[in-house]
Amino acid sequence: MNDDSKVLAERFEENRARLRAVAYRMLGSPTEAEDAVQETWLRLSRSDADAIDNLAGWLTTVVGRVCLDMLRARTHRREDPLDLHPGDEAVRHGAVRDDAEPDPEQEAILADSVGAALLVVLDSLSPAERLAFVLHDMFAVPFSDIAAILNRSTDATKMLASRARRRVRGTTDVPETDHGRQRQIVQAFLAASREGDFSALLELLAPDVVLTTDDTALQFATASPGAPPLAAQIRGRTSVAEMFRGRARNAALALIDGAVGAVVKPAGKPRVAFRFTVQDGQIVGISIVADPAQMERADVQLLTPEPHDGSS
Repeated sequence: MNDDSKVLAERFEENRARLRAVAYRMLGSPTEAEDAVQETWLRLSRSDADAIDNLAGWLTTVVGRVCLDMLRARTHRREDPLDLHPGDEAVRHGAVRDDAEPDPEQEAILADSVGAALLVVLDSLSPAERLAFVLHDMFAVPFSDIAAILNRSTDATKMLASRARRRVRGTTDVPETDHGRQRQIVQAFLAASREGDFSALLELLAPDVVLTTDDTALQFATASPGAPPLAAQIRGRTSVAEMFRGRARNAALALIDGAVGAVVKPAGKPRVAFRFTVQDGQIVGISIVADPAQMERADVQLLTPEPHDGSS
């Protein structure tokens, strides 16, 4: 090992404990956390380290991506019980800073141990929700950086973290109940949209609902005759309801990265996704995503609409 490699290895070791902390909270297993950290080191060793201005931030981004891939690989299959060791060294962390070098004193501050109960709650989140919550709320990573990892907008990333935060704090139903209620509400919203039922749309939307649209979807709308007048962001139930009235005819109910939403599938391939954030029985956020890279990475499963039983 030459001198440059030794220096790089030493700098990596200075960040190892924090990287294990991130990976442990993401994966819930010290063994898998070590695997994620090791993969992060391999990626660093193959990179041009001299071009990295903020090594701590770069490593956090990479370990986040590695963990996200590992979580997505778990989707739709149950794992063995979490390898819980709340007193493990991996639960120690320091805040990630935006400047070039982390503050050693800040890195040395120990956080409270992650209890088994919290890890179980985190395990109920979708991979994207878990990443947004863990990196932002536990490690102070800016939402803009997390959005880059998820290939989503900053606003959409904030919604993910907010939804995860409510679940962790116990202010929403348990995941199974929440999932069923979300499906009911999204299905009703799509039906009201197709039927042009403006009153029903208003009832399903929260007063301060926010609709966000990525650049690709905006381009589709501009190029498509008769498409709704989209904007990067639309606020308020009246404006959002007006945008969706008489629309969504080609949207199919779907599970997107573990959350209920809808997709448009021309030629059988998902091209546009509608991601919904539901709180207290109303839709508080809708994100329209058409970016090819995001759609390629999304885990999409079509759902069969449930029979309407007449309940709201």
